Amino acid sequence: MRRVMRRVMRRTLGGLAGLWLMLGAAAALGDELPRIGVLVYNGNDTFISHVSASIEKAAEGRARILFRDSHNSQILQNEQVGQLLADGVDAMIVNAVDRTSAIYLIRMVAPYGIPIVFNNREPLLEDLLEYGKAFYVGNNPKESGQMCGELIARYVREHPETLGEDQTLQYVMLKGEPGHQDAELRTVYSIKALKDAGIQLERLQETSAMWERSIAQEKMAGFIASYGNRIECVISNNDEMALGAIEALKAAGYFSDGRTIPVVGVDATDAAREALLEGTLLGTVLNNAEAQGNAALSLALLLMEGELSEDDFPYPLDHKPYLWIPSETVTRTEVEASDPV
Repeated sequence: MRRVMRRVMRRTLGGLAGLWLMLGAAAALGDELPRIGVLVYNGNDTFISHVSASIEKAAEGRARILFRDSHNSQILQNEQVGQLLADGVDAMIVNAVDRTSAIYLIRMVAPYGIPIVFNNREPLLEDLLEYGKAFYVGNNPKESGQMCGELIARYVREHPETLGEDQTLQYVMLKGEPGHQDAELRTVYSIKALKDAGIQLERLQETSAMWERSIAQEKMAGFIASYGNRIECVISNNDEMALGAIEALKAAGYFSDGRTIPVVGVDATDAAREALLEGTLLGTVLNNAEAQGNAALSLALLLMEGELSEDDFPYPLDHKPYLWIPSETVTRTEVEASDPV
């Protein structure tokens, strides 16, 4: 009996030793993966959370990700960058709180010789050019703004009664964060596209709703109270604000009994796609979070190797230091075609 027990113990201990060796090897392998710090301005932002998830997915087996949420504080983000540098990360992907503070982050990183890839909040060009391993990955806001305007222009051509007797399109504009390049350029280029289409315009209101649905709903309710049926279209810099506007419009009796109004946004989030199918959102523009996260991670890894080559990279690098992820319009037709019900 004792001999049997000794054999069992030897097998058990041998098995545990083998398990410990395997776990040690796995840990060593994990330590060999490059460590990449990923900092976001606000982890509660719907679009940013999608980009973060994409980075995490793209990093599987390729890098170890150290996420930091800066909670909309540039001071905190600066401290987080300093700590990650002290911890010895191999690269950084940064969604800056304040795009004008990017130069400070670049100058913190440069002495370490590691890449820094910005996303969503575009630094100034001269700041990026100061350091050869500083890049920006994102959606071209001029392109997405133009596409928003074209969606409205097409709707007006198909529904000329939208213009009313004055043959002028009265609109309200919901902007993102003031000073954010996406907010400013999407606004300018959406209006430019409408003017280029030959549509007479009257802006009733333009306000920032900080990318947030609840703020947009409140602002839109105020616009409806002030302007009523004079509002003929809603242009939003992102889907979350567009969805907030839709909630206010629903409360005012729109989207029932044939009473409708065109609303457009940007991002093509899951909630926006549902609104397209529901018929409350006219259209949106794909701001490809998955592609942006994948590209930011892949670009950081390439820059760590010291040379950039398009041979093994799925996105064009001919706009250095910018890597633009292409946009595309999304309407109910596209959603139904891609996900038939």
